[in-house]
Amino acid sequence: MTTSRISLSDIRAARERIAGKVERTPTVTSRSLSQHLGAAVYLKLEHRQTTGAFKLRGASNAIASLTEEERARGVVAASTGNHGRALAYAAQLQGIHATICMSRLVPQNKLDEIRRLGAEIRIVGNSQDDAQQEVERLVAEDGLIMLPPFDHPAIVAGQGTLGLEIIEQVPDAALVLVPLSGGGLAAGVAAAVKGVSPATKVVGVSMARGAAMKASLDAGHPVLVEELPTLADSLGGGIGLDNRLTFSMCRDLLDDVILLSEDEIATGIRHAYEQEREIVEGAGAVGIAAVLAGKVRASGPTVLVLSGRNIDMTLHRKIICGEAIAESAA
Repeated sequence: MTTSRISLSDIRAARERIAGKVERTPTVTSRSLSQHLGAAVYLKLEHRQTTGAFKLRGASNAIASLTEEERARGVVAASTGNHGRALAYAAQLQGIHATICMSRLVPQNKLDEIRRLGAEIRIVGNSQDDAQQEVERLVAEDGLIMLPPFDHPAIVAGQGTLGLEIIEQVPDAALVLVPLSGGGLAAGVAAAVKGVSPATKVVGVSMARGAAMKASLDAGHPVLVEELPTLADSLGGGIGLDNRLTFSMCRDLLDDVILLSEDEIATGIRHAYEQEREIVEGAGAVGIAAVLAGKVRASGPTVLVLSGRNIDMTLHRKIICGEAIAESAA
């Protein structure tokens, strides 16, 4: 795989590699959102993936791509939660030791699940960048193999398999809305979707509080942003000043980026629960939130990626009752 662009053939090879290791998640019609948007809206229910988020696709592909010598050394990654859970799960299946480095901003429920899957956890600092420094130390001193959450060819190709499913399930899709953080999902999905259906637009959706990829795209190069508490905690963290892959792919392939307030994200979470009967975390609700906020214009069938479902249920109940905004945005 090239380190500057992931091709459609890379993504198709990844699909073969992870077959039987991940779920082919369903896509369903949302009548309420279709009525709101004035165009057919489909929900790609990726939060029903085995570990609750799309991250299992990239993690499984990366683990499957390791040599025997690399497997023996063990793997390490920084994570805001969902990548760590996916990597822990994929590594456990292959008997590989995994170390996950996270900041103090990662919710406790995500820490507990990663620990349950047998991974070693390191809590370092108050940002994804702090956690990444610990990853780099472990690579240099202990020889662990770094499998980052987004800026890695095998990770991006694995995430791109989601895009193949979207176009197979909704061949006439005019627009795909994808949660946007470090860009692994957005880059992979955009490469797959546009590789099969060049006319389909792909738009990234993120929170307004600390959207690193959006700030970097605006600046024309990767930049640092302050990582802030947000309901979309899985979308937090930087993209890396030495970003090799996802920045350029998002710059070249995304048609737009939408930013959302905390109130808008909360509205998306509530709608998912009350109207779609789906429990999703903030990152999983951003597509719904963008539609409800009137920030989406569609000329045809629109697909929203819902991923993931790993929300603390006490927080979820507060959001449903309208109590969580001030707390999360403090």
